Amino acid sequence: MPGVLDIAHDLRLVRLDAPPAEALSWYQDPDTLWMVDGRREPYTPERLARMYAWLAARGELWFIEVRDGIPGEATGGWRAVGDVTLCPDDLPIVIGEKDLRARHVGRRVVGALCERAHALGWREVRVGEIYDWNVASQRCFSAAGFEPYERTDRGARWRRNL
Repeated sequence: MPGVLDIAHDLRLVRLDAPPAEALSWYQDPDTLWMVDGRREPYTPERLARMYAWLAARGELWFIEVRDGIPGEATGGWRAVGDVTLCPDDLPIVIGEKDLRARHVGRRVVGALCERAHALGWREVRVGEIYDWNVASQRCFSAAGFEPYERTDRGARWRRNL
């Protein structure tokens, strides 16, 4: 597996030995947690470490980085803004920086990982559950070609054929 997956001049996925320092703040925001976990309890550093270890053991754990600087120019440094994991039965993604939501970062990341899954010989990519109240994720995955295929207690499972 590559260490960096370039998506565009301003967006890439990276494999890191340890989560970036910003990661804990992503999982302390009650609104973000409600969308991702369906509860608002902030993560501790230990819980975050357990989650990342669990994800890394089940799939390809990537950190989402955007390039700082002037739009359209390949200058500036990279900063972590979220995480995503490509698993056989799930594709959990978090855009931790709220000001980057609804700017197609998630859609671009999901699209790139669908291309990766296709290159790996996968026939489909699935999302374990998107909650009914998480309309932003529904829009993101729908725009990336996913459709709901099975109801859950609080939402639906989604998939995209490759």
